[in-house]
Amino acid sequence: MSMFCYQCQEAAKGTGCTGPKGVCGIDSEVINLQDLNVSLLKALSYFTVKAREKGIEDPEVNHFVHYALFTTITNANFDRNRIIEQIKRTVELRERMKAAARDAGAGFCAIAESDYCVWFPEGNESILSKAFATEGRIDAPDDNIRSLRALALYGAKGMAAYAEHALNLGYEDAGVNHQVQKVLALMLDDSLSLQENIDLVLETGKYGVDVMALLDKANTTAYGNPEITRVNIGVRSNPGILISGHDLKDMEELLKQTEGTGVDVYTHSEMLPANYYPAFKKYSHFVGNYGSAWWKQKEEFESFNGPILFTTNCLVPPAADAGYKDRVYTSGASGFSGFRHIADRVNGGSKDFSAIIEQAKTCKPPVEIEKGEIVGGFAHAQVFALADKVVDAVKSGAIRKFFVMAGCDGRMKDRNYYTEFAEKLPADTVILTAGCAKYRYNKLPLGDIGGIPRVLDAGQCNDSYSLAVIAMKLKEVFKLNDINELPIAYNIAWYEQKAVIVLLALLYLGVKNIHLGPTLPAFLSPGVADVLVKTFGIAPIGSVDEDLKIFLN
Repeated sequence: MSMFCYQCQEAAKGTGCTGPKGVCGIDSEVINLQDLNVSLLKALSYFTVKAREKGIEDPEVNHFVHYALFTTITNANFDRNRIIEQIKRTVELRERMKAAARDAGAGFCAIAESDYCVWFPEGNESILSKAFATEGRIDAPDDNIRSLRALALYGAKGMAAYAEHALNLGYEDAGVNHQVQKVLALMLDDSLSLQENIDLVLETGKYGVDVMALLDKANTTAYGNPEITRVNIGVRSNPGILISGHDLKDMEELLKQTEGTGVDVYTHSEMLPANYYPAFKKYSHFVGNYGSAWWKQKEEFESFNGPILFTTNCLVPPAADAGYKDRVYTSGASGFSGFRHIADRVNGGSKDFSAIIEQAKTCKPPVEIEKGEIVGGFAHAQVFALADKVVDAVKSGAIRKFFVMAGCDGRMKDRNYYTEFAEKLPADTVILTAGCAKYRYNKLPLGDIGGIPRVLDAGQCNDSYSLAVIAMKLKEVFKLNDINELPIAYNIAWYEQKAVIVLLALLYLGVKNIHLGPTLPAFLSPGVADVLVKTFGIAPIGSVDEDLKIFLN
């Protein structure tokens, strides 16, 4: 009943979780089922690529690949039965695309006869047996190619997550669809050279930029450009629903369905930036944000008293005696055995949140755990509106340097580094952030510079795109040839696979000298790590004082 998983920053001992449970709480059965489905998605993608060469495109398959990959992201789905059903569907779609490609005259190579291209399940027991026979380590001719394949695969998982959110709002990008499947298919091809694998990783970064731009367009078209907002972190006396995760479509539908019910809505963790969108501000029962980053959910869910809705990943398995277990619901790609799951939309309709609303009416109001406000809403459109003020502050020397501290938070003590780093930054520096990494410092009294807050929160992890757009705009304003000439330093925290695609996107845009922590990915081989250091200047974090000397020199 063993496992092997090294896709997130919490990989045990910096090398990988070997079971029977991972550090994230996933058990060996579920992770091996996920690994099996990823292997089958590679086979499915081999045939979609062959069919595409003959002009055949299957929208259902494209959407399914994104959704299925999303469920394999760290802390997204712990539901054994749903993953088994996904495996069965992957095989069905593999056979459909195989037949379509063959009938169109596509030529297959020996890969088409490899294990996952021909294997059929014969019931749930055969699926479990096959899952435990699937090696969690990525197959490759050597350690460096394995490492590059991991970078591309985990980047593709992050890309698929963002593509799924955009799809929920009616937006998709054919290039993103194709790249995700190309990455999966090429992982079966051992003929690719080391350089070709490096090129695939960087190409994936290019589509990472594209998918984040797509999601930005989808979100802002549907809900308006984020605005500077003072977000309430206290509570009211009504019962409430706490919504966590990243999916703004779920947020919209929940707000509509709770209107006039006497139930308030609060955001948690990565849903905080929903407070910045104009379309959501019209709801008087949308109170603000409750709590902090995802890893504090056990104590915060207890004190909230009302139901919790997970719209995506960042789910922590509850303790056996957790008092909130019967108040948790999942939707979309998220899942946990024992939690109630909200069914997907049918034929363009809405999800039905009536069950969670009715339960909320029977619950006590949230217990107040803090008071006050936090300020956010500094996505690219809002920063551009302040461009003259920002440029003047830089030219006058009032702002010496910007620090991009985007990415993920986590439960390990070594992440206190980011709080200390923010506290020790000189008063003439500004933090640009996105993602839940901000919870390490967004409630600190860091003040402002001439009315510009010293923490500028662009939003969710996918809104790291805004930080890249801001950097490109500043490059244009200051008439620089290289983005690395800007007074911007990058000190990024990572945890899971969406952070991987953000990193690859930054590398594609030419950003160098990124410090990455709290540890470098366990899936990087020494050879690939060396390439990243020499080519892009990527470095691990050190001590706060040492790193400040480097950044401020």
